[in-house]
Order: sequence, then C-alpha cells, then structure tokens
Amino acid sequence: MSRHLERLLEIDKLIRTTRRPTTASLAKALEISERTIRSDLAFLRDRFHAPLEYTPKLGHHYIEPEWRLPSVPLTQGELFALTVGAKMLETYTGSPYAMQLKSAIARLSERLPETTWVNVRQLAEEHIIFGGGAESELDPDIWHKLEDACSQHQVVLMTYYTASRDAISERKLDPYLLHVYRATNLYLIGYCHNRQQFRWFRVDRIKKLELLPEHFIPDPRFNAKEYIGNVFQHEVGDELLDVEIWFDAKTAPYIKERRWHYTQEIETHADSSITLKMHVRGINDLKRWVMWYGRGAKVLSPPKLAELVRQEIEGMRNNYDLPQGCKL
Repeated sequence: MSRHLERLLEIDKLIRTTRRPTTASLAKALEISERTIRSDLAFLRDRFHAPLEYTPKLGHHYIEPEWRLPSVPLTQGELFALTVGAKMLETYTGSPYAMQLKSAIARLSERLPETTWVNVRQLAEEHIIFGGGAESELDPDIWHKLEDACSQHQVVLMTYYTASRDAISERKLDPYLLHVYRATNLYLIGYCHNRQQFRWFRVDRIKKLELLPEHFIPDPRFNAKEYIGNVFQHEVGDELLDVEIWFDAKTAPYIKERRWHYTQEIETHADSSITLKMHVRGINDLKRWVMWYGRGAKVLSPPKLAELVRQEIEGMRNNYDLPQGCKL
C-alpha cells in the first residue's frame, strides 16, 4: 500500500470517528502539515467524489454517511465468504491465520456501509456453524518461520517429538512444503539430513525451530503434486502398494460418494457390494482406515495389509479378554 493511500484511509477513518475534526486536528493526529491535509481533502473530493463539507459545528464530515472510499473493490458476497472463512479458521484451533484474517476483514468492513457489514456478520455468526473436532496446539511463530524457510530455501534445525517412539530428537532439514490435511493437521515436508530422505513432520510436534544461515538448492526431481498424490491420507510409506478392499452393500454408498485417491477404481458386484482398487503408499494409514468400517470392509490385497489388520484385531481381542472363538 502506498503512503498516500494509507494516509487517505487514515483521514477517512478520523473523519468518521473523531468529534468535530478540523484541519489542524487531522494534521496533528497524522503528524503532517495542515497544507498536506488540505491537499488530501481536495484529492478526496476531486478524485473520489467524496461528499465532504466543513461546518464549525460538525467540522469535516460526510453529508452522505453511506459513502465509502473505493480503495478495496469488495462485494458483499466476497466479504461474506471471507467472514465465513475466518469463522472456519477460528473453529480449527491452532490455525496460524485466524487472527490475521479476522483483522483484515475488520479493516475491509470499514469500506462497506455499516448495515451491510452487520447483516453479513450476523448471517455468518448465527446461521453457519463449524465443528472443529480434535484440537492441536500450534505455535504460530514456528509456523511463520517455516513459511519463510520454505520460500527462501533456508535450512532449519528443529527439536522434534516423535509420538511413535515417545522420543525427542534434533533434525536438520531442507523444508520444501507446508501441507494442511483435514484442516486441523499441519505438516512440514522436507529432506531430512538425518535420514537422508524426504519425510513428513507434524508442525505441532516441533518443539523448537532455528533458521540456519545456510540455504539449499531444491532437488529438481522432486515433484510436489506427484509426491503428495501417491500418499494415502498423510503417510508416505516406502513402497507403492496395489490395494484391493471389499466393502459390503451397507458400507458401499459411503465409499462411492467420495474420491479417496486419484488412482481409485470401483467394481460393483451383483449384491451391491463393491471392491475398491488403488495404487498408494502408507500401509499403516490404510490399516487404520479399513478398520474404521469394521466388519463392513475386508482387505483382499496386499497380503501384508490383511495381516496387519488381523494382528490389530487379535490385539483388540486380548485387550478385552475375549476367547479365541468369540466374534468381535
């Protein structure tokens, strides 16, 4: 934003919110000369056709209060979309952008008539509700540092908590991408110097982050869309799997109504059951996803995925002291 436009916006705000604003009081508030204020007021009248007048009783004021400085060409529908977006981000606790977006919307709303803004805000608050599900604790400072590191190709050193091992470690990393999964799970994808391979890291598990003075050259062979496209859910995995999962007729509609992976193919059977086929990475996420559907799903291939599900079921049986012949 230019300094001139920024000053015009501030003058507009002072005229609307200050009691009996004069040329002298405006100049004092903005710490500029009265001559500059007179020039800016004339610019508002001539360039933007501002309905400005001055009287000793009211000072500088708009004779048409509904007039707005057309500095931001925003429609009511666009403002509503932004308002709903801010509400959505606020619901998903941990979003690093919620406060900034709310602040931006508040500033944009100043350019619309008050009645319009009130109607938009009331509709968003009273008639659209979001459920955020499980919450995560995210340090906005770490997120914004990662934004800079990704854009500037800057190497980072992070202290990271690995939940599967319940352990803390230090990782040197070339950060490539920030990936938001299911709105609440935020991941950093980068080349890990410790493991000598690309890895995913949950941003809320990064306990400390330092931007190092060294920079990296991105690997030209790394294709972000292809890399993420082969992943099922958020687990990368080392092997591309040919997966076939059978779903019974009761579960089939829930599978067919979504596209779970870009490689998926669905075969429908005479009894309305289906077989879902796809080529993906991430066997542990596949196991958890299949088990979500209980007896409505059965792994046909690969055999090692079926074995993982069988082992999980056996472990559940032991947790509840169920005899071998008992059905879960």
